[in-house]
Amino acid sequence: MPLAAETRPAGGAAIGEVLLATAIGVGLTVLLLALVYLHRTRRTTVLTRIGDRLGSATGVPAWVAVPTVLTTISLLTALLGMLWDISLHIGVGRDEGPLANPAHFLILFGLFGVFAGGVLACAMPLDEKPGPAAVHFLRGWDVPVGGIILTAAGFYALLGFPLDDVWHRMFGQDVTLWGPTHLMLIGGAGLSIIGLLLLEQEGHGGLSTDDGDRKVGQTARFIRQASAMGGLLLGMSVFQGEYDFDVPQFRLVLEPLMIAGAAGIALVAARLFMGRGGALAAAAFFLVIRGVISLIVGPGFDEIMPSFPLYLGSAIVVELLALSVPLVRKPLAFGAVAGVLVGTVGHATEWGWTQFTQTLSWNSDILVEGTLMAVAGGVTGGLLGALLATGLRRRLPRPAVARSVLVGSLVVLAAAVANGLIATVPDDVQATFDIEDVETDPRTANITVQLDPADAVDDPAWVQITAWQGDGLVVTELERTGEGEYRTTEPVPLHGTWKTLLRLHDGRVLTAVPIYLPADEAIGEEELPAEDGMTRAAIPEVEILQRELKDATGSLWTISNLVVLACTLALIATISWGVGRYSRRAGVRDPYADTSAEGLPEGAPAPVDDPAHGAVRR
Repeated sequence: MPLAAETRPAGGAAIGEVLLATAIGVGLTVLLLALVYLHRTRRTTVLTRIGDRLGSATGVPAWVAVPTVLTTISLLTALLGMLWDISLHIGVGRDEGPLANPAHFLILFGLFGVFAGGVLACAMPLDEKPGPAAVHFLRGWDVPVGGIILTAAGFYALLGFPLDDVWHRMFGQDVTLWGPTHLMLIGGAGLSIIGLLLLEQEGHGGLSTDDGDRKVGQTARFIRQASAMGGLLLGMSVFQGEYDFDVPQFRLVLEPLMIAGAAGIALVAARLFMGRGGALAAAAFFLVIRGVISLIVGPGFDEIMPSFPLYLGSAIVVELLALSVPLVRKPLAFGAVAGVLVGTVGHATEWGWTQFTQTLSWNSDILVEGTLMAVAGGVTGGLLGALLATGLRRRLPRPAVARSVLVGSLVVLAAAVANGLIATVPDDVQATFDIEDVETDPRTANITVQLDPADAVDDPAWVQITAWQGDGLVVTELERTGEGEYRTTEPVPLHGTWKTLLRLHDGRVLTAVPIYLPADEAIGEEELPAEDGMTRAAIPEVEILQRELKDATGSLWTISNLVVLACTLALIATISWGVGRYSRRAGVRDPYADTSAEGLPEGAPAPVDDPAHGAVRR
């Protein structure tokens, strides 16, 4: 049974839990730094022994093998924790405390593992320069660029934890995936994959101290790269979490934008970087991991099971487009064209997929705007994916071109997101409810709704009733029975800690009418009972779905959001610097390293197989 709402804090965590969480974080950091100190002073060889064993099995140096394995396990742990956490918040609402939620431990330890992976990548190289773009840190200590990015992304994600508590103290708990500090947790984890990809390249392209150029098994390397690109797709897809659970708090057109954007970034990068089959391999990895985690969260933990995008349609069109060799040799053009196909053909396959996997599936209300948003997401994602792939292949365009494409893509993406966030609430819409009880203890009922005016919605994205946070989730679309009249197709709960509301979404209109809300002493709210024949006005959804949120306006709110934005831009700048540094410094040393014949720039000599060395000679 869910705890009474008043037993769960609506602001920051209790001081005792804050101190305990701080102690855990400090303790883990001390252990990590102690291990680094012992390794750098050669007082222990444990990291070297583990790294050599993993490296011999995977064909990469120890300072790549250990961080890669640690970060991969950590990211999967954090992803499981994040989806479990979302399910718990949808099902039961606020936590009794941050350490009372078991999913938070998976997220905390997972994100710390990402940070630790970056630190170890920077600390482990002892007798070699870790890659052609290594950064000199201290005398006798050079660090790989991939390790720096991995550390920065992990730190950025971990920073979201204390900032989240501060945010709750200032503005109340924001029970939404898209809270600014929540996005830090998600974004840092997802973008850390770029650090892993760079680290792999630095290890593959570096010089060994004993036997010259490292030889890396192509099959094993393809699998690692497919896992990394599939991981990037996983990371970029967590932003859609509310839609996966059928409890989106924003307009429906944002979902096709995010799906196409994630597909553009990850699948275009995978195809250009890995070669034939790269996009399909990344999509397959995504489907396997998300499918397994959904089964763990749903049947395994007996919580609400999330759906997930398909991405196969987008992967197929990217692979088919890549059959045009001349276009592949122009990666930015390839990314843009692939983005258009992802935003149209791929978008159409996702449209069909939602009909089977989501209660709030896509319909004619978002046909035009949703497709335009998908094209915008696909093209910007495709361009960013092309930049990432060319950077990893050491063939970035000129700095002016690369910067223009990066900044332009981010601006367009930000504008598209802003468009999706703009919603209106009509001030003249009311709803009258006829409630027919099905059970009285606990109370459930069938409900008939009469909208006033009757033409309040025309071709809506949804007219539905959502009941959540009562130890479960009920999302039921209403059937139209007359002009402005709708009826439930299943009983909805009107008791206990359930929050039950009518939700309307038509074009830019996004509004809700409360039906039943429980008393909540933590925020000073009385019960709002459900009474037969009652008439209530439509209000902004956020006032019901985020009932705990305090007045989020004024200079403090603006400054707080700007702080989060500054941290985000700093991480993006770090990643851009790292990819650019690797591409140009490694490219000077070997202009066409790690490049297949189909991906060579026009006019470059094609590679020739060299049987004597079992490698490709240029």
